[in-house]
Amino acid sequence: MPRIGLLSDTHGWLDPRVKEHFKDCDEIWHAGDIGNLQVTDQLAKWKPLRAVWGNVDDSSIRRDFPERLA
Repeated sequence: MPRIGLLSDTHGWLDPRVKEHFKDCDEIWHAGDIGNLQVTDQLAKWKPLRAVWGNVDDSSIRRDFPERLA
């Protein structure tokens, strides 16, 4: 069974401790309020990423990520 690291509300800042906390995860899910695409770019370079946008996310994030995942 895959291990999923779940986070949200990064608001443009990715805590460096995320890598330690999620080191054994197979993929990362971001549940919105990403803040800027640098956050998701960093996560996607490290692990497979699934993400949705939140109410604080601008049009650039909304273009790249859906509101909901099926």
